[in-house]
Amino acid sequence: MVRDMKVLSAMIRSRYREGASIAVVARELGVSKSTVRHHVPLQERRDAAAAARQRHRNRAETPYEQALRAQVVRLYGSGMPQQRVAATLGISVEAVVARLEPSQRRSKQEAARLSVEQQGDLLPQEEIIARYVEGATMAELGRLYGVHPSTIRRRIPEDLLRSRGRTSKPRARRVLVDEEVRRRYAAGESAYVLAREFGVSTHTIQARIPDADWRARPTGKTSVPSPRPAKPRLGGSRMVLVLSDEEVLARYRAGQSATAIGRAAGVDCRTILRRIPEAERRGHLQAQRLNRPAPDVDADTLRAPAVCPTRGSALR
Repeated sequence: MVRDMKVLSAMIRSRYREGASIAVVARELGVSKSTVRHHVPLQERRDAAAAARQRHRNRAETPYEQALRAQVVRLYGSGMPQQRVAATLGISVEAVVARLEPSQRRSKQEAARLSVEQQGDLLPQEEIIARYVEGATMAELGRLYGVHPSTIRRRIPEDLLRSRGRTSKPRARRVLVDEEVRRRYAAGESAYVLAREFGVSTHTIQARIPDADWRARPTGKTSVPSPRPAKPRLGGSRMVLVLSDEEVLARYRAGQSATAIGRAAGVDCRTILRRIPEAERRGHLQAQRLNRPAPDVDADTLRAPAVCPTRGSALR
């Protein structure tokens, strides 16, 4: 009995490792599924997806499957990417990946490098060199052929490379003709426009223009007197007050605030305070007491109707 249980356990584990499911093993050996689970260790149990992959690997391949796998391995090993292999054989990319072993698959870095090399082999190297010698930059050639400038750089020989920021093609400059400069300047064009067009400085243009015809920059506009006096500026020059210092001090002593005096004089209140001695300046509380109504006048007295002393009737 013990021997039979060992044989049964070995058969269950063997069939399960081959990819058969628990239900299939139980049906083939005539035992229950709980018996199969009892003889299969927990670390060897797999989910439904892993069981399906195991059955797919264990099933016998047809001659067509063997030939397809060989073609996939051959094309992919020659350097062709997975997408092109799938398009060539008329299958999906997933089918290509499924027929490649993990050791046969390329990494992302290797695939990117191989793709750049294959794309660069299709570029016309002679045409690229000719355009570069004529003055085209690597960035312009990269945009023209749809590749990175470093790919263009690898196609150009070392002896033809020029330094950064310098082109072999000289920059076209117009010949400076004095008569044309004078004629266009007299027609109204500025020296800055002419200098930019001829590729020279404005001083070079000025040297071609006679002093009598040169339009100098105006020194300044004549000031038109304002009909109203301009408001004083805090950060400007010292202004002359309309009121004298004695009159300012007299008004301040009479009870007017610095703000009221400054409003009457058209200056800031700080200008008024600078005319008042420190000893006579009122504090905040003193200014509040000065502006309050008399102590014997309250709100009810202010709201009460006034009574005429002669007639004794209230004023309506």
